[in-house]
Amino acid sequence: MLDEKTRNSYLEKLAIGNEVLYLSEQDCKDTGTTVPEIIAATEAAMAAYSKKETEMPAKIGLHPMPDSLMHAMPAYIKSAYACGIKWGSNFPTNRQHYPGVTPTNCQIIYNDASSGLPLAIMDATWITEIRTPATALVSIKYGASNKARTFGMIGCGIQGKANVKMIELVLPELETIYVYNRGPAAMDALVAECQPKVKAKIVKCANPEDLVRNSEVITSAIPIAHTPAPFVKQAWVGKGKTLVCLDCHSVYEDAVYKSATRYYVDSIEQHELLKGYGYYPWGLPAITGETGALAAGLVPGRKDKDDLLIFNNVGMAVEDMLCAKIIFERALKMDLGVKLPLWKSTNGLQ
Repeated sequence: MLDEKTRNSYLEKLAIGNEVLYLSEQDCKDTGTTVPEIIAATEAAMAAYSKKETEMPAKIGLHPMPDSLMHAMPAYIKSAYACGIKWGSNFPTNRQHYPGVTPTNCQIIYNDASSGLPLAIMDATWITEIRTPATALVSIKYGASNKARTFGMIGCGIQGKANVKMIELVLPELETIYVYNRGPAAMDALVAECQPKVKAKIVKCANPEDLVRNSEVITSAIPIAHTPAPFVKQAWVGKGKTLVCLDCHSVYEDAVYKSATRYYVDSIEQHELLKGYGYYPWGLPAITGETGALAAGLVPGRKDKDDLLIFNNVGMAVEDMLCAKIIFERALKMDLGVKLPLWKSTNGLQ
């Protein structure tokens, strides 16, 4: 249960049951929550999930437009007393129909686990933007050598930029970051935004083969299609690489996944559900374990420098809720956001 001191600190700032705190994207950023804090929270949440210390049903979804998704993502982390649900969507066609609006849009309803009452409604697009590459960094931290000199990023959108800006936190000796995107303008935008923020030289690749052959560690983040059309060939993937997929099996041909020495997913249950949706028409390879289980030391990691390790992380609500807890508590202390009235009730927790 939530301790009385924490509960009272909430009540000093919020009339629970009578009002809810609304936090915009800028409010969330204004809490000062740092990237290393998001990474630490993401790792802790992934480990807690794999240690069966959370309650998180596999995300369910709607798919109203081709290659679009709307996912409902509830989660409860018992040790942190963090509880709520994220409603997240990705519509690639937003770029055409709503100029300036990103394809991804997410919100979180953050709840009091002892009563079910809402505490906050907050933007989760920024949280998702940071915690998604954080899952890649957790994978790389435990699956790759921190002495790696080369890193490749396939996909140069919001996620690609975030991954490039964060990668040196786990690969501090990088010398070259290779990037590839089918639209060259996105590569130019990534270089312009990210090169001032990283020490390694960012190199644009004319084709994916050059990136794959030259990179020791590779992360991919492209739009997830209902029917994947992989474009990276097994012949390009050498020994000893670490591949992190934030886009299911969208990038590599099936033989690559099936040839992995070890293959990890963030949630076995979740990927089995996605397989039922048709995202894995060629099936899933044998799963070594969950990424969080690797971080917690519950399953084996790399044993030989020539091992091919592949991580398939699609994102989990436990990560969002742990980040939401940090942001909610700081926003309360800093008097950020707008308090919105709920229906009048005599049963509010006063």
